[in-house]
Amino acid sequence: MASSAEQIRAYKGPALFSLGLRPFFLLGAIWAAIAVPLWIVTYALGPDALPVEAGLVFHVHEMVFGYGGAIVAGFLLTAVPNWTGRLPVCGAPLMALVALWVAGRAAVLLQPGPAWLPGLVESAFLVAFAGLVWREVIAGKNIRNLKVAGAVSALALANIAFHCMSVATGGLRQVAIRSGLAALLFLILLIGGRITPSFTRNWLGKQGGAMPAPFDRFDGAALIVSLASLAAWAALDGATIVSALMVGAGLMNFARLVRWQGRRTLAEPLVTILHVGYAWAAAALLLLGLGGLLPADVPRVAGVHAAGAGAVGVMTLAVMTRASLGHTGRILKAGSATVLIYCLVNLGALTRVSAPFLEASLQPPANHVASVFWVGAFAVFVFVYGPRLLAPKAERAA
Repeated sequence: MASSAEQIRAYKGPALFSLGLRPFFLLGAIWAAIAVPLWIVTYALGPDALPVEAGLVFHVHEMVFGYGGAIVAGFLLTAVPNWTGRLPVCGAPLMALVALWVAGRAAVLLQPGPAWLPGLVESAFLVAFAGLVWREVIAGKNIRNLKVAGAVSALALANIAFHCMSVATGGLRQVAIRSGLAALLFLILLIGGRITPSFTRNWLGKQGGAMPAPFDRFDGAALIVSLASLAAWAALDGATIVSALMVGAGLMNFARLVRWQGRRTLAEPLVTILHVGYAWAAAALLLLGLGGLLPADVPRVAGVHAAGAGAVGVMTLAVMTRASLGHTGRILKAGSATVLIYCLVNLGALTRVSAPFLEASLQPPANHVASVFWVGAFAVFVFVYGPRLLAPKAERAA
């Protein structure tokens, strides 16, 4: 049987559909750069400012399930074949998955009737993708990554719950939103907790000196506490014991991060940004917990945006840039445009998380500024990495 690399080389169709990360990273970045301005227009001018549905429900859903789902799909469609030894999804099957995702974005934006139809159309992608991940992990006897399949399924179920609750009662369904965001955060802690020390170790191996601590019982305990706290937060936000658990999880993940020698990677932003993305995830847990314990001092929305704009935004772009370089045949080194992407997305996250702490009159302008940084980061990604994702893999010079 052909290996994954051989299967990719044998593919003769459009380069965009030769590997899962290509269409999903590109389309996900384009959507991230479009969806936020649509929301800002309705935020500034009112819900009837546009002829499409782009209000708060749209904004929250598309950042968690639309954008988040696309980048998770792009990463896992590329990583799972390496984990399982099975063939990658490319060509017509990949085109079908992409078509499901695009149809979902159109359904959410245009809201065709009857009321249940947009949710049905939009839910299909994550359900199909979760089934694909389960099939590949089970067929490949890759027991270690059953938890990844479980997290993707949790994301798909939270998305279905979001649509069901919206049809039944209208408005924004907080339990479904928290569940989806919790699934994304856990994937960052789980997979980011593997690749961050691994890629750091690979880079530091050329420099010499101290190496990241290997995975041990503390790392396992941090993941268990994090999973428990995220599950409890999704179901019981505001409970004192849940908030205390979130604070504990945040501190444990900061302690985990310190052991990975991130301070020694500053010469290569492509590695450093992984540590920054993981730090945002730990900060999100901490802020979410403090928001429950000290609501008068720490607005809960600050923790939500530390998770979304910070952890999800920064870590996804960290993975998107690195994986796009590697899988399009480029050298794994951050150029000036890539560093600009990292600066913009972090400035956007910092501004958005800081906004709720400002006086009420200053919050809307701060949110507008945050959106400019966010859109800038993804626009630069599309401009710089888009042509590479559309072109055949470059052959590196010997």
